[in-house]
This record gives sequence, structure tokens and C-alpha cells, in this order.
Amino acid sequence: MKEKPIQVKFENSINPKSAFDLLKLEDFLQREYLDHNPENLHKVEFFILIFIAEGQGYHTIDFTDYKFKKGTLLTIRQDQIHKFIKSKNVKGYLLLFTDDFLISYLEKLEAQKSLQLFNELLGVPKIQLSKTDFKTINNIISRIETEYLQLMDDYSLGIIRSEIHILITKLYRIKSKENQIIVDKKYLSEFIEFQKLVEKNVAKTKRVNDYAAMMSISTKTLNTISKSILNKSAKEFIDEISIKQIKRLLINTPLSIKEIAYSSGFEETTNFYKYFKRQMEMTPEQFRATF
Repeated sequence: MKEKPIQVKFENSINPKSAFDLLKLEDFLQREYLDHNPENLHKVEFFILIFIAEGQGYHTIDFTDYKFKKGTLLTIRQDQIHKFIKSKNVKGYLLLFTDDFLISYLEKLEAQKSLQLFNELLGVPKIQLSKTDFKTINNIISRIETEYLQLMDDYSLGIIRSEIHILITKLYRIKSKENQIIVDKKYLSEFIEFQKLVEKNVAKTKRVNDYAAMMSISTKTLNTISKSILNKSAKEFIDEISIKQIKRLLINTPLSIKEIAYSSGFEETTNFYKYFKRQMEMTPEQFRATF
């Protein structure tokens, strides 16, 4: 019997109004957690930046293990599944914040760029910093740590917001220079709208026509948008999101296959089996058994 699904909400007991938190990675990995085990796959309702200052190991994000070492930075967006894999002598920082924290102080264009940094569909969630970039990013995080853990007066949160703005902008620049993120491409804003609609509605419909209608465009234009950004058809992209959400349910919930089929928009379990096996080349049970 699978454990109760783990969905981790943002909570900051020290500064409940901040919508931001900073933790030392080595302290976090030594904690005892009553509500969930960070070493099990869990879904987060906030954004995470993981900065590795020392040591090496692995971290799992959406079923992929990413190897890290000194200078690695990992980005995790809300609603992603991830887990920590304990490693000896690892040091660094976790920066946690909600989308409200970003949107509340950034202009629309800047907020979109910030959220794009965390979008695994538009770039890989891992950055390996050069020695120069490591020093720059480490200095910014050190200043945030000083404000947050030592000073924390009436001015600190404003300073922290500004520092995070600088941090995200610099990371965005690093990814852009290394072609690890899609920047200023035609149809980017339309694609992000399409992505949001699919992630919200894919259990209700997997029809390209329906999403084109939601966006008040033709199916041809929607396919052009999808191929321009991902080099995939709109249908291929819809199926990719659908399968990702199904995999999350298989791994992170105790629901039966029949229940998952129904909640994923399939009235007949046999059709669900055919769909999943066509996409994954294995049955839902076989996939669940691998975790």
C-alpha cells in the first residue's frame, strides 16, 4: 500500500509574512521531519533554488537524477516532484519562495523571465557555474543570508527582494549565454499561455482543437507555436504533459490504476492502458513498480 500523497506547502514559522525562506542545506538534511521525508518523492507548492557550495551527489527532479558538485545550482518550480538524496559533506543553501513573492515586486516582463528560469520545458533545471560566476552567486547568497539570518530588521525583506531580483537576473543571463534557455523567441508568450492551459486542463481534454479554441486561434497556429518553441506538435506536447501528470499520480498517490485512469480523463481503463503503454512502452503497474 502506497503512503498518503505528499504535497508540501510553503510555511515559514520564523517570518510568516515573508513568502521567502533561506535554509542551509547541511542543516536541512540533518533535520527530522514529522510531516514528510525529503528523501521520498514529494510535490512542492513553491519555487526552490538549490545552491551547492561544497561536496557532490545527486538530486531527483521529475524522475530524473541530476548529478551535482561545487558550483551546481538546481531550479525547481511549484508542482514539480523532487527528492533529496543524502550525501556526506554537502554544503550549500536552499532558497524558497512563492510566486506571489516574485510577482509582488517585479514588473510583468521581469516576472515572466523569472518564472521562465524555473520552467523545465524551456531549459534544463541544472546550471553548472564557472569559477567567476560561482563567486558572484555565492556573494549574493551570502548577503541574503546576512540580511535574513542576522540583521532581519524593517529594511531586510526589501533588500532581500532586490538581491533575489539580481540573483535571478544573473542566472537568467548565465543560462542565456550557454543556450540553456529559450530567450526572446517568437511565440514564447503564446507558448507559455498554452502550457498553462494544458497543465490546468489536460485531465479534461487532450484535444488540440479545444486548446486552440481557448486561445482563440486556429489549430494550425497552435501547432506553429508549439513547433517553434519545442520542435514538437501541439498534440505531442499535450501528451507529454498528460503522461508527466499520470506518472506523478502513479508515484505519489495511493490511487488504484482505475482511479488514476478516471482522474486523468479516461472513462475506460483499457483506453488508459493503451495510451500509457503507447507513450511509455510499459504498463502503469510496471512504471509504478520501478519506484
